[in-house]
Amino acid sequence: MNTFLETLSSRRGELLQTLIEHIQISFIALLIAVLIGVPLGILLTKTDRIAEIVINIAAVMQTIPSLALLGLMIPLFGIGEVPAIIALVIYALLPVLRNTYTGINEVDESLVEAAEGIGMKPVRRLLKVEIPIAMPIIMAGIRTAMVLIIGTATLAALIGAGGLGDLILLGINRNNTDLILIGAIPAALLAIIFDIGLRIIQNLSYKRAMITVGTIFVIILAVTLAPLLTNRDGEITIAGKLGSEPAIITNMYKILIEEETDYTVNVEDGLGQTSFLFNALRSDDIDGYLEFTGTVLGELVKEAPESNDVEVVYNQANTALDSEFDMTMLEPMMFNNTYTLAVKRDFAEENNLTTIEDLKSIEDEIRPGFTMEFNDRVEDGYPAIQEAYDLNFNDVITMEPQLRYQAIENGEINLMDAYATDAELRQYDMVILEDNKQVFPPYQGAPLFKQEFLDEHSEIIDPLNQLSGMITDEEMQDMNYRVTVDDEAPYDVAEEFLQENNLID
Repeated sequence: MNTFLETLSSRRGELLQTLIEHIQISFIALLIAVLIGVPLGILLTKTDRIAEIVINIAAVMQTIPSLALLGLMIPLFGIGEVPAIIALVIYALLPVLRNTYTGINEVDESLVEAAEGIGMKPVRRLLKVEIPIAMPIIMAGIRTAMVLIIGTATLAALIGAGGLGDLILLGINRNNTDLILIGAIPAALLAIIFDIGLRIIQNLSYKRAMITVGTIFVIILAVTLAPLLTNRDGEITIAGKLGSEPAIITNMYKILIEEETDYTVNVEDGLGQTSFLFNALRSDDIDGYLEFTGTVLGELVKEAPESNDVEVVYNQANTALDSEFDMTMLEPMMFNNTYTLAVKRDFAEENNLTTIEDLKSIEDEIRPGFTMEFNDRVEDGYPAIQEAYDLNFNDVITMEPQLRYQAIENGEINLMDAYATDAELRQYDMVILEDNKQVFPPYQGAPLFKQEFLDEHSEIIDPLNQLSGMITDEEMQDMNYRVTVDDEAPYDVAEEFLQENNLID
């Protein structure tokens, strides 16, 4: 409990910011869903044949997995709040639409006939008789939509929309239960508060309810749009994948650029895996991000490395990026964050494991847990290991990166993929199995930009290239350990490294 309170105290500013972001996203998505779903539900009561088709379409849209839907939004709408709100509206539409349609349809026919008998026209009858009677059912649908929105909005952090999901993802990434709770508990409380608010609005008169909702909408819309209306000239957005390493390096980029140019750098940490970041760069939602040479070849351009020489791989990756996407990687750092296979030290000693090839002798005893990306990468992932070492493990479990370490610590798996500079290798006393057939190409990190952007912002090239050939594997693992295990701020760790190496004052 003490550690939870300490974490809460140290993160209170971040919690307030993410809570406000979550409220903005959730409220706007709910309001749009209501503005679409209620009128559409009313219209569908007049055309039963079309009603079934439309409601079924809304039901099918809701069955799309939320993560897949968010991923589909990136090529269409980029990253940030807009695609997140669109995805949330799609999820919330069904309960609002269906309950409105059901509520209006179930209004007693005798009451409708009585209203017609006293001369009420259709619009007045709808507003004075049908909607007030159907309101409890409509509000039930809105409350259901609200719960769906608030829960699903936590995933919006994966596409840079912010919200409480930022804290939850950070907690998962750092295996920090307190951070997960700090993000999850306010989300649950938010659902309760929204429900109470909707109940209060439901009990107001129709006119006062509309005034209340309109006022809240205008306030939140103004707060949301204000940053978009400010002048963003001179601002550069650099993003990072999930993990402590991208957070540290992107903060180094920020410090170096701001130290030597007039630009302001906005760092977007934890935006997800390779495909999310690359699509965000292609759609100009970010200006650049930290990428690795081996990932470029294996994931982005689908080429086998011509050699395992670091310089050859870097040149091959850069040539392919320029040819296919008109993008450029600046000069890479020294550390090689290559893929590895790792086991617990006691398991390695018990089975005399020092190389990947040694796994063949205990193939039937291996319970592997791999990231989804590694399991699917043909050129330098599990398929390549299978082919090179003639290995075929049973029941491969795929999971998010940080969950592998929890699973191997709990004994659920006994083999996992890892990155050579992971802090957790030291934290959990892991042994890296030697890749004696050199399946894994070099993975040197470097900032990736569109060439057009570099041409327009050439001042940032020299500052970023100061990191060329710097940061050893040991230094990177140590910095990762300080952020992941010791809970130091990535910015502070990045700044200290730059100062110690005389890159900044």
